[in-house]
Amino acid sequence: MFSTGQLIFAAIFFFAFVVVIAYSYRKDIALHKKYYKGSIFVLLGFIVFIFLLFVIKEFLKR
Repeated sequence: MFSTGQLIFAAIFFFAFVVVIAYSYRKDIALHKKYYKGSIFVLLGFIVFIFLLFVIKEFLKR
């Protein structure tokens, strides 16, 4: 499906992308701690909401 060159390019691109994202995050970690203090609770709320939708869907299917 993909040539060897395309797979090598994808692997190198993915690795470089992850390195740049990690570097950027580390550089801005002080700002993240200051401005995004309670964001983990928003994330947990979204996860719980999606889980509840899945449970309701499975419950109503029966």
